[in-house]
Order: sequence, then C-alpha cells, then structure tokens
Amino acid sequence: MSVVDIVDVKTSFGRLQVHDGINLSVKQGDLLALVGGSGEGKTTLLRHIAGLSAPTSGEVRLFGERYDQGSYRERRLRRQRFGMLFQHGALFSALTVYDNIAFPLRELGGLHEDEVETLVMSRLALVELDPHTARQMPAQLSGGMIKRAALARALALEPELLLLDEPTAGLDPDRSAGFVSLVRSLHDSLGLTVVFVTHDVDSLLALANRVAVMADRRILACDTPEEIMCLDHAFIDTFFRSLRQYDEPMTPWMR
Repeated sequence: MSVVDIVDVKTSFGRLQVHDGINLSVKQGDLLALVGGSGEGKTTLLRHIAGLSAPTSGEVRLFGERYDQGSYRERRLRRQRFGMLFQHGALFSALTVYDNIAFPLRELGGLHEDEVETLVMSRLALVELDPHTARQMPAQLSGGMIKRAALARALALEPELLLLDEPTAGLDPDRSAGFVSLVRSLHDSLGLTVVFVTHDVDSLLALANRVAVMADRRILACDTPEEIMCLDHAFIDTFFRSLRQYDEPMTPWMR
C-alpha cells in the first residue's frame, strides 16, 4: 500500500526550477531517506508532502488521495495521519514543553485537560524524556532534548506517517546515534512509515531501508542503500566517499 505518491511534480520559484518531474512512491512501513546536493529541493519536497507548500504542477497523494481532495473535515482528518519534525525542532519558544506537545491535542478539540495530560506524558515517555521535562522551556533544553520534545509533539496525534527534516543535524555522534535508535524503535513498535531528509551517512545507513537520490531536479534512483552505493554518479561517490575505502560488504554497524 502506498502512503505517499508523488507524480510528475514540478516546482519553480520564479525562474528557478527546483523539481522537473519528480516521481516517487513511499510504501507502508518504509524508512525512506531523501538525499541530494544542496539546492536539490529535498526539504521543499518534504514540505509538499506535508502540504506546507504546493508544487507548480503534478500531484502529491497521501494515503491514496490528493492533499486537497475531499471536504474540510476529510482534509483535516488526513492531516492528522502524519506528523513532522522540523530541522531545528521549531518548538514554540514561549510555551513549556508540556504546552508544545499539548498544542495539537488542544487544536484537535474534544479532549478534557486530564486526557491531554495523560497523552502528553505518554508521548514524553515514548521519546524517553523524564516527566519533569514537561515543565521546562525550550531554551532550557539541550539540542538532543529539543529534538526529542519536537518528536513527541509530532507523535501527539498518533500519526501513521512521520516526516523528519535533518533529524540529527547539530547533534554529536552519541546523541545522533541515540536519536536514530529511538526513531527505529518507534518505527517498529508503532508501525510508522518514515520519510527523512539527511546529509548524515551514518544516520542513513543505521535507519533507512530505501534511499531516494535527488539530482538534476529529479529522482535519480530509489533503492536499498547497498544498491545505491553501487551506482556510478558524482554525488553518490561524494556522499559515500568515507565508505568507499572498504572492499568488504557493509558490516552490521554500517547499517
């Protein structure tokens, strides 16, 4: 079953063409990494999937339906089926962690505050943050804690699809590895489909089961990391350069 279908998407900003016929299908349960050089439109494509921007032409379908298809209620229900983690967390700086996570729940409506509290604390537990973190302001958190709090907010409405923009950017190697492990654990336990943009080859190999390479304003290839590494292309050579020195197949830690 396809969770996301991107069909002949073209995107232009004035005279600048970012996408020129993007086609991509994301299957249920995928851990799909979007990679490409700077300016190839990876985050723009993620924003199209989230409905935060629209392509110049072409279609983006979520769960088999166009993003703009159906009544207001149907579109709203469709939006509740995915969550997004922005590159720097994008927490509301004037709200506590608790109120950041509660925000989408309160916007949804129909929940008593004790129900909101139960859900907020359960999301904090999901992302392995202590309950006392709920009372803190974003400015009091470390970079890794901000990522986890933002992830808790993205999971507030129990989405089926999780979109991540540079989820390990700014984290040291240990915190990066811990965050990747958390996302994989959530993928397995919650049955999530995950699409993420990354420049971090270690995170990609630890998390992705498929990689979509964006180059020349199109999807150059979409396959397993092992198959992508075998392709002869300048960007792929550069991106995986640190691993090209190995003659043997990738060992488990590389995955």
